[in-house]
Amino acid sequence: MGSMGGSKHLKALAAPALWPILRKEYKWAVKPSPGPHPIDRCIPLLIVVRNMLNYAKTSREARKLIAEGHFKVDGVVRRSYKYPVGLMDVVEVTTTGEVFRVLPVPIRHMDLIRVPKEESSFKLCRIENKTVVKGGHIQLNLHDGRNHLIRVSDSRNPVEDIYDTLSTLKISIPKQQLLDYVPLKEGVIAIVTWGRNVGRVGRIVSIQSGFKKVKSIVTLEDRNGVKFQTSLNYVFPIGIENPLIHLPSGAWQ
Repeated sequence: MGSMGGSKHLKALAAPALWPILRKEYKWAVKPSPGPHPIDRCIPLLIVVRNMLNYAKTSREARKLIAEGHFKVDGVVRRSYKYPVGLMDVVEVTTTGEVFRVLPVPIRHMDLIRVPKEESSFKLCRIENKTVVKGGHIQLNLHDGRNHLIRVSDSRNPVEDIYDTLSTLKISIPKQQLLDYVPLKEGVIAIVTWGRNVGRVGRIVSIQSGFKKVKSIVTLEDRNGVKFQTSLNYVFPIGIENPLIHLPSGAWQ
């Protein structure tokens, strides 16, 4: 009888391009476990500790540090070296107090950006879908696998439902309380999460609707007045007047 399910192993040459690993020096790479982010949009915690934070030289050392509970992801201690770390996740080193946020950057697509300690208490999540659950309440499905329930007093007239898909929620971690809401509309500051303009930040100028999200085009304008376009599916709102999070140097300053 053949094996059930997918492979538990991953060769280095087949690893996603955004992983900062030496693909021709080692045959195998760490395959992330199923979790909040897909394999092509995440980095295993072991690679984060060893290759990005440089807290270990070997995978053995990194696995030991992770198992001892030195690292938090979104306010929760993670002891699995295969845990997938992805977009907007907050990584905290408990022993040093350092805090990093995973943000899209040019060329590499994803990197750890050091942020102030006060930013470790919240993260931004994009609304990917909305569903109606029992009682007529609205469930918001977020980009990192979370679900946020919006309770309505009257299911026939849900005045509490002011949240649109592809907009952004600011939630506390790890309690997941709703702190703020950034709608997807003209005039809002957004960051590009994928594609040719990955990592660029600009204010939304216009949204040209097309067939589904992939065909819709968004025009943004950066601080220098340069306009650029990207797919609607790659736009992540991060603030109305000013960004709610600390950005890489030069991105919006």
